[in-house]
Amino acid sequence: MGHDFVIEFMSHFILVYYYAIDLARVIDMNTVVNTEQKYVSVSRPRRFGKTIAANMLAAYYGRGNSRQMFEGRKVAECENWDKYLNQFDVVRVVMTDFIKENKEVSASLEKMTGRILDDLAGEYPDVKYDAEDLCYSMDKFYRRSGIPFVIIIDEWDAVFRNCKNDTDGQKLYLDFLRDWLKDKEYVALAYMTGILPIKKYGKHSALNMFREFSVITPMQLAKYTGFTEDEVRKLCEGFGRDYERYKEWYDGYRVRDVIPPNPNYAAQEINGKEVEAKRYSIYSPLSVVEAITSGIIQNYWNKTETYEALAEYIRMDFDGLKETVAVLMDGGRARIDISTYRNDMTSFYSKDDVLTMLIHLGYLGYDTDTKEVFIPNHEILDEFKTSTKFGEWTATFKSFRKSQELLKATWEGKEEKVAELLEWFHDTAENKTYNSEAALSYAVQMAYYAAQKYYTTIQELDSGKGYCDIVYLPSPGNPEKPALLIELKYGKTVETVLDQIRSRNYPQKLEHYEGNLLIVSINYEKDVPGGEEYKRHSCKIERA
Repeated sequence: MGHDFVIEFMSHFILVYYYAIDLARVIDMNTVVNTEQKYVSVSRPRRFGKTIAANMLAAYYGRGNSRQMFEGRKVAECENWDKYLNQFDVVRVVMTDFIKENKEVSASLEKMTGRILDDLAGEYPDVKYDAEDLCYSMDKFYRRSGIPFVIIIDEWDAVFRNCKNDTDGQKLYLDFLRDWLKDKEYVALAYMTGILPIKKYGKHSALNMFREFSVITPMQLAKYTGFTEDEVRKLCEGFGRDYERYKEWYDGYRVRDVIPPNPNYAAQEINGKEVEAKRYSIYSPLSVVEAITSGIIQNYWNKTETYEALAEYIRMDFDGLKETVAVLMDGGRARIDISTYRNDMTSFYSKDDVLTMLIHLGYLGYDTDTKEVFIPNHEILDEFKTSTKFGEWTATFKSFRKSQELLKATWEGKEEKVAELLEWFHDTAENKTYNSEAALSYAVQMAYYAAQKYYTTIQELDSGKGYCDIVYLPSPGNPEKPALLIELKYGKTVETVLDQIRSRNYPQKLEHYEGNLLIVSINYEKDVPGGEEYKRHSCKIERA
């Protein structure tokens, strides 16, 4: 076993070797071989070297002679680096070869089982096996040879991408993997790679024995998620390319590893400083290789994806998803909750679910410190531009431009302009935004959605004597922006609103913004004379 992949692997390995990127370092897998932690799942976007890493592991562990591939590499600098070199039978499966759209999952698994057992029978022709029972048969082969298996599954999540709506087939598939791999003596290492994290049913997972390394939580594998800045800089120097241009187009993904253990300091401090996880700025390997070798800086994403894939998801207008996309395309960020995502391509219940999936697909970067998503670079922004060029986005971008105009008018204290723009947003909103302070709050937040780029939004901030309706606090990256305290009233005057703010000492709650705080009082009046010259909204802005 382990010989069929070598020719395919060599082309990938030579490519990586030629570009001086030493992926052999991920032989860190040796630390979990034949242990309770021998189940590893690595999920990354397309174009991030998953298959190359899987091929490299297969070449290392598979019986044969691949020593020359690894000698002289960084891995060979490690003590006992060759402890498991060419020591196992490798079963390497590319699931997309079997899991096909509109094909029964059970039939696909039967076909895969047959192929694996045929291959094993060729290696051990004297072993009698059951062609319908993969687990029993692999155990027999293992008993005969005494050599355990390294099982490498590439594109493990094919069933969730190719059979999106076949929930029964998906469950059958997960149960199959569990029965094949879990608690089996014949497994020395099970390594899965794909785009999506492991699918969970409710709070549970059929594959709960796997330790997951994703693009969101890569942990020890963080620096292997893609090309690092140092690696890309060296490539640019070697080919005479302008590093800064490549950085602007292809950099932007942010990952961090684990906090190193420090048993001597309970507070995780060394020399009085808190120990932190290392952070890495990551590039897509495929895009970097294509751009550096050709010398042409452009969007290479569409070689593996189509803009329709992104367009399909961002037109799912959960909770104002389109408005958030507009903010992201303007260079802003959006805070999300990644915990509700169900790790498939169909179970979306909120805007956050869609945005979380886009992180795993590589369309968005994710900041684990601030819990915010962002468009990582020019290449991905180009994908968003292509996916939003149709008429259905016209109204969204018009509203976004109006929202930007409103925010600028607020900063400049242009009260009439603010009232006019609020009138426009209210008139274009749904009927539910009328005739109550709660409805007015909804309309105002919709009008100020461009503020997400610069602010964190807080609703009903407790002042001690009451609540501020809406507060926009400058984000850490925009400390020069004024904080905004917005008080809303229905059927009152803006002077009444200001009196309430003063009496309840709302600004005191924000005293550290003194001198850089705008108090914006907004009133909506239902009963006004007809005609365009009459406005339902009034506004007063004061600096505190």
